[in-house]
Amino acid sequence: MTQRETYDAIVVGSGITGGWAAKELTERGLRTLMLEAGGPITAADFVEHVPSHQMKFRGYGDPEVMRRDHPIQRECYACDEVGHKFFVNDNDNPYTTPDDAPFRFFRGRQVGGRSITWGRQVYRWSDLDFEANAKDGNGNDWPVRYADIAPWYSHVEKFIGITGSKENLAQLPDGEFLPPMEMTVVERHAREKILAAFGGERVMTIGRAAILTQAHNGRAACHYCGPCERGCATFSYFSSIGSTLPAAQATGRLTLRPNSVVAEVLYDPTTSRARGVRVIDAVTMQDVEYNARVVFLCASTIESVRLLLNSKSATFPEGLGNSSGLLGRYVMDHHYGSGASGDMPGFLDKRTIGSRPNGIYIARFRNVKTPHKDFLRGYGMQGGSSRSGWGRGGNMPGYGESFKRELIDGLGGWRLSASGWGETLPNAANRITLNPTVKDKWGIPAAHLDVRWRENERAMDADMQVGVAEMLEAAGCTNVRTHASRNPPGHCIHEMGGARMSRTPAEGVLNQWNQSWDVKNLFVTDGAAMASCACQNPSITYMAFTARAVAHAVDEMKRGAL
Repeated sequence: MTQRETYDAIVVGSGITGGWAAKELTERGLRTLMLEAGGPITAADFVEHVPSHQMKFRGYGDPEVMRRDHPIQRECYACDEVGHKFFVNDNDNPYTTPDDAPFRFFRGRQVGGRSITWGRQVYRWSDLDFEANAKDGNGNDWPVRYADIAPWYSHVEKFIGITGSKENLAQLPDGEFLPPMEMTVVERHAREKILAAFGGERVMTIGRAAILTQAHNGRAACHYCGPCERGCATFSYFSSIGSTLPAAQATGRLTLRPNSVVAEVLYDPTTSRARGVRVIDAVTMQDVEYNARVVFLCASTIESVRLLLNSKSATFPEGLGNSSGLLGRYVMDHHYGSGASGDMPGFLDKRTIGSRPNGIYIARFRNVKTPHKDFLRGYGMQGGSSRSGWGRGGNMPGYGESFKRELIDGLGGWRLSASGWGETLPNAANRITLNPTVKDKWGIPAAHLDVRWRENERAMDADMQVGVAEMLEAAGCTNVRTHASRNPPGHCIHEMGGARMSRTPAEGVLNQWNQSWDVKNLFVTDGAAMASCACQNPSITYMAFTARAVAHAVDEMKRGAL
């Protein structure tokens, strides 16, 4: 095995949290090595401006390639003819599940990770979320509260740029917002009708998104081209490639090494510390060892847990930092997609301009003030309005200005819809283990995922349909129709847990600083650290925890504790 130089810090993963770890570590003076399992990506690889008529299969993708190489990944809307380059080859990256518990594990292995394809919705958590486990007895008490993380939310928001509108809701704290995107006339009408009908308890607002509505930190405002999931050459939405990695590289203290598959974290029993990592070069298949004073795992929830489980030693035969026996347990994802839609009469003289990369958000209203009889916790809702008839252009002859005018002038009526994103209760039986026989292309044991929806999630899904239908009817919609989701766990791509934070070593894997209880120079700051999943999109919370953890780690290093 080849041994390389020692760094101050190693960061595993280059996505949303990895980019933040690298930025904060290097700006605080640490020589940092970032290890990314996939290959390099630049803005030249982004394909958001490639029109369908320039694609061989008109955007649908080569069915043979998609079936052969992406049988799982193609179930994600973003894995299309030009976007599949940002998704893994399923044959090289297998995982397993029980026959009766499907799980969809959507992955991107490249510099930037899933920050290239993420949904960009960002919502702060509140104490309603951080106190929920302690109050209803599901899961362990979080070792932090909103006041601990609030300054770090602001720190992140000011750097990346968040569009949103302040609503002064305790359950959905306001942030540091750029000007909001404009709601459609139908959305504004529905907002006011819903507020009046439900006494102000149900609030529809414009989505809060990591997309720029004005120039910010050297990045241009969004120009509403549409397919953000294919990349953004103007870096108008936040990705590590366009924001945090350039900031880290500007310090001169970042070494980025792509095609570096981290196989295990190396543990030194004489110091009770991680000494570094063992890497398999994805191209040459050769082992390389890198050492550092501190290690940050930011590889995404399942990959970070898999890495810890595979990092076995005499001290930790069941996985590194697993003295509690809870490593891999309490895995969660948001159950989502159940809701309703309806037709909105009128407003036929109004239409939208461009392709707004955002929708509406309805803040959680269940179990906020009054307990619900059927389920614990709650859900938020996402949706939007549009004119019908845009899709007909795909089957119509014509081109040019007259063709476009015909499409615009011949639009149908307005539709308004929303679906719920629900919290999943922490459950020890939802877990990640290693498959003893299935391995990936690099010989690393594959993850075995046993995660299931249970009664609380099913009851909440049913209420999502009721809640949306009530609001659409109050807004004046006709022909209201409900829809039920059949999305399995993982499909929301908000997987969390497996190395949860806790107040004591017996209750979890990490302390309040995302720091391993057992291995003091090891930090996990991606979704694996979460002790519950709330109902809000979680990425902004990961970023805030990462920046906070780095500040603590550097302070500890300065005083010689690490």
